[in-house]
Amino acid sequence: MKLQLWSIGKAHDAYVKDGIADFTKRINKYFPADWLIIAPPKNAAVLSEVDLKKAEAEMVLQQLTKDDYLVLLDERGKQVSSPELAQLLQQLANGSHKKIVFLIGGAFGVDDSVMKRANYTWSFSKLVFPHMLVRLILSEQIYRACSILRNEKYHHI
Repeated sequence: MKLQLWSIGKAHDAYVKDGIADFTKRINKYFPADWLIIAPPKNAAVLSEVDLKKAEAEMVLQQLTKDDYLVLLDERGKQVSSPELAQLLQQLANGSHKKIVFLIGGAFGVDDSVMKRANYTWSFSKLVFPHMLVRLILSEQIYRACSILRNEKYHHI
């Protein structure tokens, strides 16, 4: 099973880049993992919120295959504990899923077409976080889930 972490927006900011790289490297000890940063459309500044979300959705949906398992990060999603996230990863690893895509949407969220395509919608919190911090938290939480699955000391109850 391969993990792909996708985010719509610009490249990682310097203040989170090292942390994201570190946790992604740690995840790779358990599952192959990498990042895909999807640049916003070139004309994003002149698009309405609705049109921007539609354009971003087209870019995302074009890159997904029908067999990809899509985990959408959205504030309206299900909140889970770290052990529950570990259980989800284990279920996916035991299943026939070759690629799990974790998607952080654009500045205005995602179009309904992406929401409908998602196999699972996950919320870190009812709070809204800057995208750069979500990237860091996502990579850390996936690493934490992997360490829980191996009963390693990183996660303390």
